[in-house]
Amino acid sequence: MVTIIAGTNRPGSSTLKLANYYQKALAKKGIEAGVLSLTELPDTLIASDLFGKRSEAFAPIQQRITATDKFIFIIPEYNGSFPGVLKVFIDACTFPDSFYDKKAALVGLSSGRYGNIRGIEHFTGICNYINLHVMPLKIHITSVKGEIDADGNLTNPETIKFTDEQIDKFIKY
Repeated sequence: MVTIIAGTNRPGSSTLKLANYYQKALAKKGIEAGVLSLTELPDTLIASDLFGKRSEAFAPIQQRITATDKFIFIIPEYNGSFPGVLKVFIDACTFPDSFYDKKAALVGLSSGRYGNIRGIEHFTGICNYINLHVMPLKIHITSVKGEIDADGNLTNPETIKFTDEQIDKFIKY
């Protein structure tokens, strides 16, 4: 099973639009993938699901993560790194069942010039620690608001080319 994780809990985010784009692109290639938006996390996550505790609200999310073999993380830049809610989410998931010896592709995005290069590297370090194998080809989408149209499609031919290449490699990974 493939799960695409939209790595922010910001409502209406470009991150979620890009996650949905990846889902459609994978479907065109015959791969079914689910999208998990961190907006779906329970509001009580910090109090109810860390340190071995498990709430009823988080249980179905944990089941999805445990059943997943391959992940695509769509990660926006927050303050030169990635959103804290993504780290809390990783911490809330059961170890090692959630990510250990599974595979992941990483996509960084930002409204600025660098496409979350630093955040993707920070997140790669966490993936290495939890033994989540990261595909070497990482995509960094800059000025994302100008890259996605009103229907959630990428518009820049170069970006489409690179995301298609990443998706093709991810399918084989």
